[in-house]
Amino acid sequence: MELGVASLDLNSENFLKQFYIPSYIITSQAKAECLPDVPECPVLVFINSTSGGQLGGDLLITYRSLLNKDQVFDLSEEAPDSVLRRVFLNLERLKNNGDQFAPKLEEKFRIIVAGGDGTAGWILGVVSDLKLSQPPPVATVPLGTGNNLPFAFGWGKRNPGTDRNSVLSFLEQVRKAKEMRIDSWHILMRMRVPKEGSNCEPIAPLELPHSLHAFHRVSSTDDLNVKGYDTFRGGFWNYFSMGMDAQVSYAFHSERKLHPEKFNNQLINQSTYAKLGCTQGWFFASLAHPSSKNIGQLCKVKVMKKHGDWHDLRIPHSIRSIVCLNLPSFSGGLNPWGTPNTNRRRYKDLTPPFVDDGLIEVVGFKDAWHGLVLLAKNGHGTRLAQAQRIRFEFRKGAAEDTYMRIDGEPWRQPLPVDDETVVVEISALGQVKMLATNDCISKSVLDPSSTPMNLDDDSDNEEDESVGEECRKFGAADTFKIPDEVDISQFS
Repeated sequence: MELGVASLDLNSENFLKQFYIPSYIITSQAKAECLPDVPECPVLVFINSTSGGQLGGDLLITYRSLLNKDQVFDLSEEAPDSVLRRVFLNLERLKNNGDQFAPKLEEKFRIIVAGGDGTAGWILGVVSDLKLSQPPPVATVPLGTGNNLPFAFGWGKRNPGTDRNSVLSFLEQVRKAKEMRIDSWHILMRMRVPKEGSNCEPIAPLELPHSLHAFHRVSSTDDLNVKGYDTFRGGFWNYFSMGMDAQVSYAFHSERKLHPEKFNNQLINQSTYAKLGCTQGWFFASLAHPSSKNIGQLCKVKVMKKHGDWHDLRIPHSIRSIVCLNLPSFSGGLNPWGTPNTNRRRYKDLTPPFVDDGLIEVVGFKDAWHGLVLLAKNGHGTRLAQAQRIRFEFRKGAAEDTYMRIDGEPWRQPLPVDDETVVVEISALGQVKMLATNDCISKSVLDPSSTPMNLDDDSDNEEDESVGEECRKFGAADTFKIPDEVDISQFS
């Protein structure tokens, strides 16, 4: 039996029952409960207690007071891959033992993640890599500074309230939210291990974002599968950027790491970010930014618009920042791509930024003043391309380093010196399910109101057998699999 809650008071006990997951579903150590009704919207809640100043910790307390504390997880205490692996292994054990409640609950699972864009990407990477038979859709609570990912799906940009009523209201939104598939983007980064005495130092592991992971097994068909190369892989769901915008973000994160007590308020964070944009020279890029660090001078860029068909992408000399965008939300909710006027010859092959069409939008910016154009109606950056894949090949000696960013997480990337090589390649890799409210600004190519598109047969989600192993996962978690030798009925 399933209960509807259309007319229930948000403060009623029956309302909260719709989100409840009993402890015996979460862990095999708990005693089984006899529940007559299947919750309409059982949620697993992941909270980054360090996000949003004190907000993350306060939110953790509120959720645990309203729901079963065993279904609310602090990401500073346990990683999401460990949690989800344990929960789904336990579900398999229960189903194998004939539990009638477990399979019905699994069908309705939803995930809530509270944190910044990087935290949300962490969860999405884990859900993707586990390759669950029924991956839960994800709702995002905006606890970061930019909150581009939550905004894209209608969850807002401002940090939420942490009181009981605010959380109850959010739970009601999650219950009513619609599922929406979006493209996942895989990033592969290769660099030659620097020679002794080289100025190009290796990246310290702690400086890499959560979404990048070292990978040691490389396919035999890979032209960089030779001794002396480091390989990192990961994924993103909103954007990858490189250049001055990432440099400002890196300065912000570095300052916050040194003085976390100064960054406990979203408005203060945004103000500090704007000031750093000035001090880093983003508003006066032509004076403060050497031309050798312009994107066109740093690297050669190639794009694949159709399967197997690579083309060189011309980058205007003045472009100092490049953004590969999956969602129509960047830099606090702005849309750098906009909607191209296909009646204009230069835009005739471009489409609106659909989130599930297997194409990524590539946009360039000259400086911060260029970015302010986005505030105007129909404003947009320099549209460079839409592609299934994009590859950056960095030229030796152009500069000592550049700055890169994935879904809000920046790092400083050393660049080639002498014969070293750095390659970054981005490609589509499947899709994930998000939860969206009625205020969602993201558009699906399947939406009846969208302009019809003729997608190539190659843009489907079937796994390409010719793709190397390093490009089939994001590296966030091992694929969920029950070992053949394990009797799950005896698993504890």
